[in-house]
Amino acid sequence: MSEDTSGILTGTALEEHLHECPGWSETPGPAIAKSFKFQSFVEAFAFMTQVALLAEKAGHHPDWSNSYNRVDIALSTHDKGGITQNDIALARKINALVSG
Repeated sequence: MSEDTSGILTGTALEEHLHECPGWSETPGPAIAKSFKFQSFVEAFAFMTQVALLAEKAGHHPDWSNSYNRVDIALSTHDKGGITQNDIALARKINALVSG
């Protein structure tokens, strides 16, 4: 399977896009998810603030949770009912925050 007419990524197309997003994996929901671990709560919260600004600018908001120094993020395009290019694009930008 690949990208369907509604823009939902599945099968091989999703796998190819996930190779561009190290650490992200498909989860039930469907969504893509990744956990981030930091040295402290302050670093985790600063990261969440940066992600919030990216998400607001993109008009695409994550499902997430925070426990002390860990931030768990799941991305899905809820109005499409699956994973789309919007999720992949935001995952790339989130990864860039911690790798750059």
